[in-house]
Amino acid sequence: MSLPIALDGMGGDAAPAMVVDGAALALRRDPELRFVLFGDESRLRPLLDRHAELGGAVELVHTPDFVAADAKPSLALRQGRTSSMRLAIDAVKEGRAAAAVSAGNTGALMAMAKVVLRTLPGIDRPAICGVFPSRARPVVILDLGANVACDADTLVQFAVMGTVFARAILGVEQPRIGLLNVGTEELKGDDVVRRAADMLRASPPPIRFGGFVEGTDLVEGSVEVVVTDGFTGNVALKIAEGVARMFRDALKEAFGSSLRGRLGYLVARPALTALRERFDPRRYNGAMFLGLNGVVVKSHGGTDALGFSWAVKVAADLVRQGTNARITEEMRAVAHALEPVARAAAS
Repeated sequence: MSLPIALDGMGGDAAPAMVVDGAALALRRDPELRFVLFGDESRLRPLLDRHAELGGAVELVHTPDFVAADAKPSLALRQGRTSSMRLAIDAVKEGRAAAAVSAGNTGALMAMAKVVLRTLPGIDRPAICGVFPSRARPVVILDLGANVACDADTLVQFAVMGTVFARAILGVEQPRIGLLNVGTEELKGDDVVRRAADMLRASPPPIRFGGFVEGTDLVEGSVEVVVTDGFTGNVALKIAEGVARMFRDALKEAFGSSLRGRLGYLVARPALTALRERFDPRRYNGAMFLGLNGVVVKSHGGTDALGFSWAVKVAADLVRQGTNARITEEMRAVAHALEPVARAAAS
């Protein structure tokens, strides 16, 4: 059974070539995929002609308009109704595609998706959800920047969505949830995180609350889902990306600085190759806007074709796992179980 995915053909630093090449890689891994590709036909058609396998798998929809990487979300929302990004989201709303993938402007993509698709029942705010590599196993973290400030109810909603995401994408049947805090002791943190912790402790299965976690737990993998507000989550993401680039560049400099270093690289190359593959950021590309009434996946703007193909895979997995229906169902169960807690807090 074919699975149609809408692609923003003009979004990303290396678009449109990166998008078309990434679609071809994704199709090789998953022959059931079909694509609705939005963008400038004069630029996309020659790229499609280089991939014979895409011939019967792509519907090309021409639009000369696209959202610039530095466009303000409010301006893109008003003026970008015929942009490749907006048309890809509209395709999900209209049922023409099961999901949309874009490597374009994050703020514009979130603004458009919220307006067009709305949120799921029981969800107040969507969250940007991504996957971090860690010592033990990949870790789901949300929010990565959609909501600068959150209340306790919103953090609980993030926990439910993160749990479903971890089961759908990572295959973890009973993921543990940690609330990111300045310490693991119960008295640490502000009123918001402490109240959210109380609510999560009272939540029924499948919520499995593991308590507070610190920044080091993101790389240790002590829990499978880390919940935080968008301000903290985005800072953590950018620090992790910066540290990874720093060590990558330092290794290149060390191995290339002398003859001894180059000889050492030849000896260590098999281990370094395995290390690079394990922590390759392209394999963790694809952050979903969880909580929307439709599947929208944001690819990193600076990724290459391989990274974009992984973002397409995330979108396909989320659709096949019925992620949104599961979020709605489990949010309803958690809300029902928390009604006594909410009444007690209010009184």
